[in-house]
Amino acid sequence: MKGVRISGSNLVRGGLAALSGLLSGFTALAVAELASAAVRPEAGPITAVGGAAIDRTPAAVKDWAIRNFGEDDKLILQLGILATLAVLALVLGLVALRYRRIGSAGVLIFGVVGAAAAVSRPDSTGFVDGLPSLAGAVAGAAVLYVLIGRLTATLRPIVEGQESGWDRRGFLIAATAAAVASAGAGVLGRTLNGQRSENAVASRAGVLLPQPASAAAAIPSGAQLLRVPGISSFTTPNKTFYRVDTALVVPKVDANSWRLRIHGKGVKRPLTVSFQDLLDRELIERDITLTCVSNEVGGPYVGNARWIGVRLSDLLKEAGVKPPSRGGPADQLVARSVDGMALGTPVDDVMDGRDAMLAVGMNGEPLSFVHGFPVRMLVPGLYGYVSACKWIEDIELTNFDDYDAYWVKRKWARKAPIKTQSRIDTPKPFGRPKAGTVMVGGVAWAQHRGIDRVEIRVDDGPWRPADLAAQDTVDTWRQWSFPWKATPGGHTLTVRATDRTGEIQTEKRTKTVPDGASGWHSVVVTVD
Repeated sequence: MKGVRISGSNLVRGGLAALSGLLSGFTALAVAELASAAVRPEAGPITAVGGAAIDRTPAAVKDWAIRNFGEDDKLILQLGILATLAVLALVLGLVALRYRRIGSAGVLIFGVVGAAAAVSRPDSTGFVDGLPSLAGAVAGAAVLYVLIGRLTATLRPIVEGQESGWDRRGFLIAATAAAVASAGAGVLGRTLNGQRSENAVASRAGVLLPQPASAAAAIPSGAQLLRVPGISSFTTPNKTFYRVDTALVVPKVDANSWRLRIHGKGVKRPLTVSFQDLLDRELIERDITLTCVSNEVGGPYVGNARWIGVRLSDLLKEAGVKPPSRGGPADQLVARSVDGMALGTPVDDVMDGRDAMLAVGMNGEPLSFVHGFPVRMLVPGLYGYVSACKWIEDIELTNFDDYDAYWVKRKWARKAPIKTQSRIDTPKPFGRPKAGTVMVGGVAWAQHRGIDRVEIRVDDGPWRPADLAAQDTVDTWRQWSFPWKATPGGHTLTVRATDRTGEIQTEKRTKTVPDGASGWHSVVVTVD
């Protein structure tokens, strides 16, 4: 029985040691959160490590994450990091029970890893970005060292012949104090970081978008096929517009302090403009469909909105920039975001007359924070990863031979015109429509070229022309419908589109890497 009592006591201490590890990890994160308020929220260890993980993740893995988790991919990553840290903290607590200094040193090592990740980020401001992780690690290591000390402290035996007791009261006091202090530090850090964003929120609330000098034409009455339920709305609401980016923490930028710098090769008159400067300029309003390069055949990462902004070509001309087709020395425009993202865009595409813009509004409202407030760039006809820089703050003119932007370094193509694509929105895959006339419908897009024809095939039958909704502009998607005389049984519906250059959407299936997916979209249904 004596041996059993000793084993039970050791088991309790082992459990408390693991708990001590968890508490030290909590302390480290809470203190780091507080320290990040003195630096910047993006320097926090979870954000820094998560961002570094995204930077080093192969393109195929990122594509898989977007495909399977959608906009929840960042949440999944953060939860994964927290779960990993929790397991490691448990292990370090158990190690510290036997090797107290080694366990505490392990906490410090993870702090160094977090600091290195913060400093290595593209938007890093230098060594100071590593301070929150280091401060948190020191606090966490100290907590673990003290708590394990209480667990291993030898007291006088309670009963002669039994093992010496350990400092239960001291452990309880130390653990409670650490938990309360850490919770307080975490709450204070969250509060201070939240106050930083209040100015940004207030600046957005105070924006009144001017009437554009060049308003968008009215959307044709036949552009929305209201008689076909299930088709994507012609204009995508802001709240449901897709979001794909690498920002674990959505930047909240104060429009009053925001500045955009235009500089680089061939820039004769470098410019620095404020948000108000942009609002005071001649604004244009255009309907433009955006597409993410990670959009698979039939995928959801495409949407259409009415944008308000300043022509990017006007700003470049004011800075003295000439496109390479007219003798300019720079063929790449590198747009940089406040979170360090860098996108490379062909200068010729920006200055060839299309409605490339620095957008300040979306569907009649100032941009939301998730969609790039205060200013984002967009270029019709190009996938977002080479054109749609959100939270933009810097434009540098350079050459493709001299600089590879973020995604190009990760094996994506330098130039990425959007491919001709079409999608079946209704009926849904594995749907069970009733026999008779079934309305098949969806959208097709070939930005900056326009859609000329959409065709439907049932099973292996002939291609049949679909009815097209009215075309708004060549930069927007186009709805289509087809009245199908459905017969009972299983059927495969396939769609393809032809753009206004005469190019037919290719049947060849390709993955999204390196320059966008291709292939025909099909759905399988069973007619009852």
